[in-house]
Amino acid sequence: MVVRITSWRRTLSHTRQSWECLKDLLLGDLTDNVLCGIGMPIIHDSVRYNCQVFCMNRRILMIRPKMSLANDGNYRELRWFSAWTHKYMLVDFQLPSDVSEAISQSSAPFGYGYIQFLDVAVAAEICEELFTADPPRIGLALNGVEVFLNASGSHHQLRKLNVRIDAIKNATLSCGGVYMYSNHQGCDGARLYYDGCSCIVINGDVVAQGSQFSLKDVEVLIAQVDLDAVSSYRGSISSFREQASQKQKVLSVKAPYKICQSFKLQMVPTAPVEVKYHCPEEEIAFGPSCWLWDYLRRSGASGFLLPLSGGADSSAVAAIVGCMCQLVIKDIENGDEQVKTDAIRIGQYKNGEFPTDSKEFARRVFYTVYMGTENSSEATRSRAKKLADEIGSWHLDVPIDSVISALLSLFQTLTGKRPCYKVDGGSNTENLALQNIQARVRMVLAFMLASLMPWVHNKSGFYLVLGSSNVDEGLRGYLTKYDCSSADINPIGSVSKVDLRSFLRWGAAHLGYASLADIEAAPPTAELEPIRSNYNQLDEVDMGMTYEELSVYGRLRKIFRCGPVSMFQNLCHKWCGKLTPSEVAEKVKHFFKYYSINRHKMTVLTPSYHAESYSPEDNRFDLRQFLYNWRWPYQFRKIDELVQEMGEDKTKVPLKAERPGDSENTSDWGGGMGVVAAGSGNPNVGL
Repeated sequence: MVVRITSWRRTLSHTRQSWECLKDLLLGDLTDNVLCGIGMPIIHDSVRYNCQVFCMNRRILMIRPKMSLANDGNYRELRWFSAWTHKYMLVDFQLPSDVSEAISQSSAPFGYGYIQFLDVAVAAEICEELFTADPPRIGLALNGVEVFLNASGSHHQLRKLNVRIDAIKNATLSCGGVYMYSNHQGCDGARLYYDGCSCIVINGDVVAQGSQFSLKDVEVLIAQVDLDAVSSYRGSISSFREQASQKQKVLSVKAPYKICQSFKLQMVPTAPVEVKYHCPEEEIAFGPSCWLWDYLRRSGASGFLLPLSGGADSSAVAAIVGCMCQLVIKDIENGDEQVKTDAIRIGQYKNGEFPTDSKEFARRVFYTVYMGTENSSEATRSRAKKLADEIGSWHLDVPIDSVISALLSLFQTLTGKRPCYKVDGGSNTENLALQNIQARVRMVLAFMLASLMPWVHNKSGFYLVLGSSNVDEGLRGYLTKYDCSSADINPIGSVSKVDLRSFLRWGAAHLGYASLADIEAAPPTAELEPIRSNYNQLDEVDMGMTYEELSVYGRLRKIFRCGPVSMFQNLCHKWCGKLTPSEVAEKVKHFFKYYSINRHKMTVLTPSYHAESYSPEDNRFDLRQFLYNWRWPYQFRKIDELVQEMGEDKTKVPLKAERPGDSENTSDWGGGMGVVAAGSGNPNVGL
C-alpha cells in the first residue's frame, strides 16, 4: 500500500485576495515613477495587521502596520486586527511566493519607520493615529520626515468636518511638514457614509480640498508644494530644533529614487484655499442622499418606497430622495459616465435613453404612498400629494380602514369584545392597541407594495422600503415596534427633530420643494386617534417632553455618559432659573422611565444612516443592554435625596410641561412639527 501525503499553505481569503490585487497592480505600469500607499490586511507571525504598503516602480518599498486602532463608537478594529507594538523596529517580511516570483522580490521591510528618498523623507500616519495623544508624526518629524501620507476612513457626522480639518492643520502647525490626507468616500455597506474631503496641508495651511459629498467613485487631488518652506518653518522654531537634536532614532528604508523636481519658474506652489464647510442642513441633504445612491446601486434594488404621511419626518426622507435624484442628474450633465451607467440600469432605460430630468428619474425609482385612516386629516393628505408632485415620485393614496376593521372584527369574534379609543370612553390599553393596529398594518402594506408595484409596472427587481423615525423618537421609544418605521433602511434615523425642522426650511428654499415650508409649520401629530372638537393628538403631549428636551437628554446620556443622577446634576445647572430642582428631577425620571421601558425597540430598529453622536442604535454604536429596571430604585432615590438637600428656590420661574399621555408606543405617522426652541448648547459640568 502506498500512501501519499500532500501539504499546502492556505492563506485566509481576504488576505489572499489583497495580495492578488496588489500583484496585479505591481505587474502593470500604475506604480511607475509614482509612490503609492495601498491599504491591506497582512498576516505576520500569525498576527493580522492593518497595513499601508508603499510601492513604487513595481516594487514594495515598505510595509507599515497600524499602531493605534479605532475601537470605540462605530469602530471595532480590534475584532479583526492587532496593533503593531514594536515602535522602533523594522523586520524583514517574506512575501508570498507567487507575489515574490511575479515581481522578483523576496522580502520587504515591515514595521515602524520611514522611507528616505534621495531628495525627501516620507512616512505614513494611518487613520486613527492622527487623533491619538502620542501620534507617530512627532517622532517622525523630529527625525526629518517632511511628507506624511494618511490613508483614512473617517465617516460623516453632522458638524464633524471641522474637527478633522483642525486636527490635520494642527498636525503641521506644531511640527511643520506636508500632510496628504486621503479619505474614503461612499457607503461602507452599513450605517456609515465616508464623506471624502481629502486634503493637502503644508505648515498649517490647506492648499487643496476635495469634495465632501460626491457620487464619484474616484476623485484625485493635486497640489504643488515647496519643501524648502518646511525646512524654513522648522528651522524658525527654536524648541523644535532642540527636541530634534535629542530625538530617539527612527529606522528608515533607503529608496534610490528622486520624487521631487528642482526649482523652475513655471512651477508655482499652490496657494492656500479657504476650507469649504457645509451647513448642517446641507449635510442632511447631501450625506444621506449619497448614502442612498450607493445603497441603491450596490444592493440590486430598483428603487425606494416610502410611506409618506405628510408629516415632518417622512417628508424629510422624501426630500432627501428627491435631492439624490437631483445629484444624479447633475453628475450625468457633468459627464460622469459611471453615474450615467448606474442610472440607466436602475431606472431601466432602453434604446439609448438616459435620465435628463430629476422628476422623471424620481418617477422611475421612487414610490410614495399615503396610507390614510378615518383619523387622518385632509391637510396631511394634501401635503403628501403636493410634495410627491414636486419631487416627481409615483404617488399612491391608499385607505386602510377596511383592513383595520377586518382585524377588529376578527378580534371581536374571538373575544366578544371590541376596543374603543380613549376619547370614546376606552381604556389606555384599548387606546394604545388601536393605534398600534394602524401602524403595523401600514408596515405590512408598505412591504407588499414594495415587492409588487414593480411587477405591476412591468419592472424587474424590488424596491427598498424607507423608514422615517428620527433619533429623538428612537431614544424615547416613541414608535410602534414593527410599524412603518420598521423598514429596510432609514436615512434620518440618527438626525434630531430640531435639525430636521431646519432642514425642511432649507429644503423649501434650496431644493425647490416649496411644500416643505407648510409641512414644517404644522404641529407634530401621529393622527392615530380620532380628531374631536376638544381633542387633537400631539406628539410632544404624548411623549411628555419636547423634542428640544429629548436632544438634551440624548447628548447627556451618550456623549457625556450620564446616568439618571449625573444627568439631574447637569440639568440643575443648565436649567437654573427656568425649573426648580424638583421639576428637573421629575423630567429626568420621566425620561429614564420611558427610555428603559422602550429600550428593547432598539434591537429591531431599522438600520439608519449614522449622522449624530447620540444615536441610540444598538447594533455597534450604542452597546448598552436593552433591559433596564424601569423603576431605577437606587438612582431615583439618590435624586430625591439631592432635591431635599438643595431645597426649593421659590424665586425660580418654572416652565410647566404638559403631562404625558399613555401612548409611549405610538407610531411616528402623520402630522408636521410644532415649534421647538433650537440651540441647546453643551451641558455644564456636573456637581
